[in-house]
Amino acid sequence: MAQAIVWQKSSFSGGQDGPNCVELAVANSSALLRESDAPAQVLSVTPAALAALMRHLRGEAE
Repeated sequence: MAQAIVWQKSSFSGGQDGPNCVELAVANSSALLRESDAPAQVLSVTPAALAALMRHLRGEAE
């Protein structure tokens, strides 16, 4: 039986179910990203790719 995907959103979202939140989940060794107002559209990336994206967004050099 497949396990349910548990989506999490940033605490910066205020914990509300507003439509402007990026949500993150983990499944089958992949990081899953989606926008709360378009939950059917899911981006699946490797954890390493997500970490590189986060470093880039923070302005950290590799």
